[in-house]
Amino acid sequence: MDSTLILIALLALLLGGVPVGFALAGLGFALLAFGGFSPLMVPQSLLSTVDNFVLLAVPLFLLMSNILLKGGVGRDLFAAVQSWVGHWPGGLAVATIISCAIFAAISGSSVATAATIGTVAIPEMLERGYNRRFVFGLLAAGGTLGILIPPSIPMIIYGVITEESVLDLFLAGVGPGLLLVALFIGFAMVHARFGGQAERQERASAAERRQASLRALPSFGLAFVIIFGIYQGIFTPTEAAGVGFVAALLITGPLLRTLTWRGLKEAVNQSMTATASILLIVAGAKVFGKAIALYRIPQDISLLITSNIETAGSFVLVVAGVLVVMGLFLEALSMLLIMVPLLSLSLPVLGIDPIWFGVFFVIMIECALITPPVGLNLYVIQSVARARMSEVAAGVWPFLALMLLTVFCIFLFPDIALFIPFHL
Repeated sequence: MDSTLILIALLALLLGGVPVGFALAGLGFALLAFGGFSPLMVPQSLLSTVDNFVLLAVPLFLLMSNILLKGGVGRDLFAAVQSWVGHWPGGLAVATIISCAIFAAISGSSVATAATIGTVAIPEMLERGYNRRFVFGLLAAGGTLGILIPPSIPMIIYGVITEESVLDLFLAGVGPGLLLVALFIGFAMVHARFGGQAERQERASAAERRQASLRALPSFGLAFVIIFGIYQGIFTPTEAAGVGFVAALLITGPLLRTLTWRGLKEAVNQSMTATASILLIVAGAKVFGKAIALYRIPQDISLLITSNIETAGSFVLVVAGVLVVMGLFLEALSMLLIMVPLLSLSLPVLGIDPIWFGVFFVIMIECALITPPVGLNLYVIQSVARARMSEVAAGVWPFLALMLLTVFCIFLFPDIALFIPFHL
């Protein structure tokens, strides 16, 4: 009964327009006060949340991605990839997906990936005759690679919540990320083959490829340094964020000379705003989690799940269904912070690897990023393309199906996610 009332109260606050961080912290404080627990738990929880070395990676990755965005790195990246694959069937679409994947490996941010590549790719694809809905759906879905391919801000937060290795989570995201890229590319080529609207590009000359590749080489190098450094244990994810931030300043400043003082100021301000928002939500979730733990609600929910769901497959199916529905109303980070503490206790009982579950969860909240009415990437693409929301939303459904297919594949073959962190 307590669980139902608390859930109703939380939903009422969220639907009433209360910001997620304040809704979680306020309800948590009310539960502590009503239960007769010490109110000192609230400031202690807030302090323990922000005083976390792993979470320091969040503002640094945000700074890095915003600096790259303001420095126009996406243009060079897209031009280089396009010079190599632009003559393929659906070449511009393929170049867009690959560019999203590479920028995702640099930034760790879905919004930055969608905005950066979308700004460059949308006008060119529309000019070449690609279907508008397909273009908008492709960019909205391609942006979600930013939170699956490492580094990933949601995976950092998942690791903090569950106390799992962020490094293992990053590495586990590589296989599913590449699978999703391959599915997107396959669909883009089939769409170009049978849609018949897009113009075919001429093959770029060797000189054009060389020039475009040299211009984008620093961006490719940054992605390689981050992933290779984390994989080899040269630096932790937090240190990788610091290295990436400094490298982004060097690339867009003295090397390419594309970052202005105004752009740097905007990047810092936007990163500061996003960081404050994320940390408020994380801190609020910590207070809420402390309160419901004292009420033994996670244990009760875990007992309810294990007594009614006997197999891991049934559990994953139920969670996937719940997340699809929640994704219609809540943004990705809120889903992560509300659901993971409740579900994580059931994983050992059902024999589900928490690293695998983290990848599964991230793919599902990727779906939330492109499902109306609150899918954040839909609004990003709408803003970049100056399009109607109905056009953007109509284009994402094939890509949503491919993302759910990826979930099905990693459930049937868990090593898609687990092979790199544990067997390579």
